[in-house]
This record gives sequence, structure tokens and C-alpha cells, in this order.
Amino acid sequence: MPAVKVLAVGEGDSLAVGRPFVEGARVWLKVLRHGRGQKILVFKYKPKKNYRRRRGHRQAYTEVLVEKIEPQASDG
Repeated sequence: MPAVKVLAVGEGDSLAVGRPFVEGARVWLKVLRHGRGQKILVFKYKPKKNYRRRRGHRQAYTEVLVEKIEPQASDG
């Protein structure tokens, strides 16, 4: 799966930074898995008012593997 919105491409001492994206650059990605992070507890309270709220949150994420980086993609 190619990603065409590449922000920067570099090799050695050369670095190409896009404004906002690098023209013609592609990064080939492979989706490894989708998952959810560890649970984080959000606890709110107001002292002396008997107000307490506890809520959990798990952030969703997608783990990808970068297979190939093409600084200038060739059509074809």
C-alpha cells in the first residue's frame, strides 16, 4: 500500500522536506495489525462536594511496517 503524502525524505547528508509534501515521493507500507493501547484511568473530583467520576480510555492504533521508500516514484 503506497503512502503518497510524504513529509520528508533523506539519505545520508541529503534531506528533502516538503511544503507540505515531497512531490513524487512514495513510502510502501504493510499493515501488521490494528489494536488498542493500555487502559488509562481518568479520575475527576471536586473536593468537599462529593463529586467523583472515573472513566477509562484506550487509544486505537495501527501498527505498520515500512517496506520501501522511493524518493522519486516512477510511474508504472
